[in-house]
Amino acid sequence: MAKAQDMNAVMKDIMGAFPVDTKSMEDAFKSHAALNEKLSGVALSAAEKSAEISSVWAKTTLAKMSDMAKAKADPADYAKAMTDFASANAEVAAENMAAFAEVAKKVQMETVELMMAAGKDMQEDASKAVKKATDDLTAAAKKAGVK
Repeated sequence: MAKAQDMNAVMKDIMGAFPVDTKSMEDAFKSHAALNEKLSGVALSAAEKSAEISSVWAKTTLAKMSDMAKAKADPADYAKAMTDFASANAEVAAENMAAFAEVAKKVQMETVELMMAAGKDMQEDASKAVKKATDDLTAAAKKAGVK
Protein backbone atom coordinates (compact mmCIF):
# COMPACT_ATOMS: atom_id res chain seq x y z
CA MET A 1 0.00 0.00 0.00
CA ALA A 2 1.26 3.51 -0.90
CA LYS A 3 2.10 5.82 1.94
CA ALA A 4 0.08 9.10 1.99
CA GLN A 5 2.16 12.23 1.73
CA ASP A 6 2.10 14.74 4.54
CA MET A 7 0.65 17.83 2.81
CA ASN A 8 1.81 20.12 5.60
CA ALA A 9 5.41 19.06 5.01
CA VAL A 10 4.98 19.49 1.24
CA MET A 11 3.56 23.02 1.64
CA LYS A 12 6.32 23.90 4.10
CA ASP A 13 8.94 22.77 1.59
CA ILE A 14 7.29 24.74 -1.23
CA MET A 15 7.01 27.92 0.85
CA GLY A 16 10.59 27.49 2.04
CA ALA A 17 11.76 27.41 -1.57
CA PHE A 18 10.24 30.88 -2.17
CA PRO A 19 11.64 33.20 0.48
CA VAL A 20 9.56 36.28 1.28
CA ASP A 21 11.35 39.59 1.65
CA THR A 22 9.47 41.47 4.37
CA LYS A 23 11.83 44.44 4.04
CA SER A 24 10.37 45.29 0.64
CA MET A 25 6.89 45.20 2.19
CA GLU A 26 8.04 47.50 4.99
CA ASP A 27 9.64 49.85 2.45
CA ALA A 28 6.45 49.90 0.39
CA PHE A 29 4.41 50.70 3.51
CA LYS A 30 6.80 53.52 4.42
CA SER A 31 6.63 54.90 0.87
CA HIS A 32 2.84 54.87 0.92
CA ALA A 33 2.76 56.48 4.36
CA ALA A 34 5.11 59.24 3.18
CA LEU A 35 2.99 59.83 0.07
CA ASN A 36 -0.16 60.00 2.17
CA GLU A 37 1.52 62.50 4.49
CA LYS A 38 2.46 64.73 1.54
CA LEU A 39 -1.02 64.47 0.00
CA SER A 40 -2.58 65.30 3.37
CA GLY A 41 -0.30 68.32 3.61
CA VAL A 42 -1.50 69.53 0.21
CA ALA A 43 -5.15 69.05 1.21
CA LEU A 44 -4.73 70.75 4.59
CA SER A 45 -2.91 73.69 3.05
CA ALA A 46 -5.70 74.10 0.50
CA ALA A 47 -8.32 73.90 3.24
CA GLU A 48 -6.48 76.58 5.24
CA LYS A 49 -6.23 78.92 2.24
CA SER A 50 -9.89 78.31 1.37
CA ALA A 51 -10.91 79.14 4.93
CA GLU A 52 -8.89 82.37 4.79
CA ILE A 53 -10.56 83.37 1.51
CA SER A 54 -13.99 82.58 2.93
CA SER A 55 -13.28 84.57 6.08
CA VAL A 56 -12.12 87.66 4.17
CA TRP A 57 -15.11 87.34 1.83
CA ALA A 58 -17.52 87.17 4.78
CA LYS A 59 -15.91 90.18 6.50
CA THR A 60 -16.03 92.22 3.29
CA THR A 61 -19.67 91.32 2.71
CA LEU A 62 -20.64 92.21 6.28
CA ALA A 63 -18.83 95.56 6.04
CA LYS A 64 -20.71 96.38 2.84
CA MET A 65 -23.98 95.27 4.40
CA SER A 66 -23.47 97.64 7.33
CA ASP A 67 -23.16 100.53 4.84
CA MET A 68 -26.37 99.40 3.18
CA ALA A 69 -28.21 99.07 6.49
CA LYS A 70 -27.62 102.68 7.58
CA ALA A 71 -30.68 104.92 7.73
CA LYS A 72 -31.21 107.05 4.64
CA ALA A 73 -33.00 110.39 4.30
CA ASP A 74 -34.49 109.68 0.89
CA PRO A 75 -36.23 106.39 -0.10
CA ALA A 76 -34.34 106.43 -3.41
CA ASP A 77 -31.10 106.23 -1.42
CA TYR A 78 -32.13 102.72 -0.25
CA ALA A 79 -32.38 101.54 -3.85
CA LYS A 80 -29.02 103.11 -4.63
CA ALA A 81 -27.45 101.49 -1.53
CA MET A 82 -28.82 98.08 -2.58
CA THR A 83 -27.57 98.55 -6.13
CA ASP A 84 -24.13 99.59 -4.85
CA PHE A 85 -24.07 96.58 -2.52
CA ALA A 86 -25.05 94.17 -5.30
CA SER A 87 -22.44 95.63 -7.63
CA ALA A 88 -19.68 95.55 -5.02
CA ASN A 89 -20.71 92.05 -3.92
CA ALA A 90 -20.53 90.77 -7.52
CA GLU A 91 -17.02 92.23 -7.87
CA VAL A 92 -15.88 90.68 -4.58
CA ALA A 93 -17.44 87.35 -5.58
CA ALA A 94 -15.50 87.33 -8.85
CA GLU A 95 -12.24 88.08 -7.02
CA ASN A 96 -12.84 85.37 -4.45
CA MET A 97 -13.86 82.78 -7.04
CA ALA A 98 -10.59 83.54 -8.85
CA ALA A 99 -8.73 83.05 -5.56
CA PHE A 100 -10.48 79.69 -5.02
CA ALA A 101 -9.57 78.70 -8.59
CA GLU A 102 -5.90 79.49 -7.86
CA VAL A 103 -6.03 77.29 -4.76
CA ALA A 104 -7.58 74.46 -6.78
CA LYS A 105 -5.00 74.85 -9.55
CA LYS A 106 -2.16 74.73 -7.01
CA VAL A 107 -3.63 71.59 -5.40
CA GLN A 108 -3.93 69.96 -8.80
CA MET A 109 -0.33 70.79 -9.76
CA GLU A 110 1.11 69.62 -6.43
CA THR A 111 -0.93 66.41 -6.53
CA VAL A 112 0.19 65.60 -10.07
CA GLU A 113 3.83 66.26 -9.09
CA LEU A 114 3.51 63.99 -6.04
CA MET A 115 1.83 61.22 -8.03
CA MET A 116 4.45 61.40 -10.79
CA ALA A 117 7.26 61.21 -8.23
CA ALA A 118 5.50 58.35 -6.42
CA GLY A 119 5.01 56.48 -9.69
CA LYS A 120 8.70 56.84 -10.50
CA ASP A 121 9.67 55.66 -7.01
CA MET A 122 7.26 52.70 -7.21
CA GLN A 123 8.64 51.73 -10.61
CA GLU A 124 12.19 51.79 -9.23
CA ASP A 125 11.13 49.82 -6.13
CA ALA A 126 9.30 47.25 -8.26
CA SER A 127 12.32 46.87 -10.51
CA LYS A 128 14.58 46.29 -7.50
CA ALA A 129 12.10 43.82 -5.98
CA VAL A 130 11.83 41.83 -9.23
CA LYS A 131 15.62 41.72 -9.57
CA LYS A 132 16.00 40.59 -5.96
CA ALA A 133 13.26 37.96 -6.33
CA THR A 134 14.89 36.69 -9.52
CA ASP A 135 18.27 36.49 -7.80
CA ASP A 136 16.73 34.72 -4.78
CA LEU A 137 14.85 32.23 -6.96
CA THR A 138 17.97 31.56 -9.04
CA ALA A 139 19.94 30.95 -5.86
CA ALA A 140 17.19 28.70 -4.45
CA ALA A 141 17.01 26.75 -7.72
CA LYS A 142 20.77 26.27 -7.77
CA LYS A 143 20.67 25.17 -4.16
CA ALA A 144 17.90 22.68 -4.95
CA GLY A 145 19.90 21.38 -7.91
CA VAL A 146 17.48 22.60 -10.59
CA LYS A 147 19.06 23.76 -13.84
